[in-house]
Amino acid sequence: MNISVDISYYPLKDEFIPPIKEFIERLNSHNDITVVTNGMSTQVFGSYFDVMNILTKEIHSSFKIPHSVFVLKIINADLQQYNKD
Repeated sequence: MNISVDISYYPLKDEFIPPIKEFIERLNSHNDITVVTNGMSTQVFGSYFDVMNILTKEIHSSFKIPHSVFVLKIINADLQQYNKD
Protein backbone atom coordinates (compact mmCIF):
# COMPACT_ATOMS: atom_id res chain seq x y z
CA MET A 1 0.00 0.00 0.00
CA ASN A 2 1.29 3.45 -0.91
CA ILE A 3 0.68 6.43 1.32
CA SER A 4 1.04 10.20 1.30
CA VAL A 5 2.08 12.15 4.38
CA ASP A 6 1.80 15.90 4.80
CA ILE A 7 4.25 17.13 7.47
CA SER A 8 4.59 20.45 9.24
CA TYR A 9 7.53 20.81 11.62
CA TYR A 10 7.71 23.52 14.27
CA PRO A 11 10.96 23.61 16.28
CA LEU A 12 10.04 25.99 19.10
CA LYS A 13 13.24 28.01 19.24
CA ASP A 14 14.47 31.35 17.91
CA GLU A 15 16.55 29.81 15.13
CA PHE A 16 13.87 27.52 13.70
CA ILE A 17 14.80 27.43 10.00
CA PRO A 18 18.06 25.39 10.24
CA PRO A 19 16.40 22.40 12.00
CA ILE A 20 13.61 22.38 9.39
CA LYS A 21 16.12 22.39 6.53
CA GLU A 22 18.12 19.62 8.20
CA PHE A 23 14.99 17.50 8.60
CA ILE A 24 14.11 17.94 4.93
CA GLU A 25 17.69 17.15 3.86
CA ARG A 26 17.61 13.94 5.89
CA LEU A 27 14.31 12.95 4.27
CA ASN A 28 15.76 13.66 0.82
CA SER A 29 18.71 11.35 1.54
CA HIS A 30 16.40 8.31 1.41
CA ASN A 31 15.93 6.83 -2.07
CA ASP A 32 12.89 4.74 -1.09
CA ILE A 33 10.57 7.75 -0.75
CA THR A 34 9.63 10.84 -2.75
CA VAL A 35 9.80 14.19 -0.95
CA VAL A 36 8.08 17.36 -2.17
CA THR A 37 8.55 20.59 -0.25
CA ASN A 38 6.68 23.87 -0.51
CA GLY A 39 6.36 26.98 1.66
CA MET A 40 3.71 25.45 3.91
CA SER A 41 4.71 21.82 4.43
CA THR A 42 6.59 18.79 3.17
CA GLN A 43 4.88 15.86 1.51
CA VAL A 44 6.33 12.36 1.55
CA PHE A 45 5.18 9.57 -0.76
CA GLY A 46 6.01 5.88 -0.87
CA SER A 47 5.15 2.48 0.46
CA TYR A 48 3.63 2.46 3.95
CA PHE A 49 6.46 0.67 5.73
CA ASP A 50 9.23 2.59 3.97
CA VAL A 51 7.66 5.96 4.75
CA MET A 52 6.76 5.15 8.35
CA ASN A 53 10.16 3.63 9.16
CA ILE A 54 11.98 6.63 7.69
CA LEU A 55 9.71 9.12 9.46
CA THR A 56 10.16 7.31 12.76
CA LYS A 57 13.93 7.57 12.43
CA GLU A 58 14.07 11.18 11.24
CA ILE A 59 11.47 12.56 13.65
CA HIS A 60 13.33 10.86 16.49
CA SER A 61 16.52 12.62 15.36
CA SER A 62 14.68 15.96 15.33
CA PHE A 63 13.42 15.42 18.86
CA LYS A 64 16.95 16.11 20.07
CA ILE A 65 15.78 19.73 19.96
CA PRO A 66 13.51 20.31 22.97
CA HIS A 67 9.93 21.26 22.21
CA SER A 68 9.83 20.11 18.61
CA VAL A 69 6.29 19.86 17.26
CA PHE A 70 5.29 17.75 14.25
CA VAL A 71 1.86 17.77 12.63
CA LEU A 72 1.26 14.87 10.24
CA LYS A 73 -1.62 13.98 7.96
CA ILE A 74 -1.40 10.43 6.65
CA ILE A 75 -3.48 9.34 3.68
CA ASN A 76 -3.70 5.73 2.48
CA ALA A 77 -3.32 6.72 -1.17
CA ASP A 78 -0.56 8.04 -3.40
CA LEU A 79 -1.48 11.69 -4.06
CA GLN A 80 1.70 12.64 -5.96
CA GLN A 81 -0.34 13.36 -9.07
CA TYR A 82 -1.80 16.46 -7.36
CA ASN A 83 1.70 17.97 -7.01
CA LYS A 84 2.38 17.92 -10.76
CA ASP A 85 1.60 20.86 -13.00
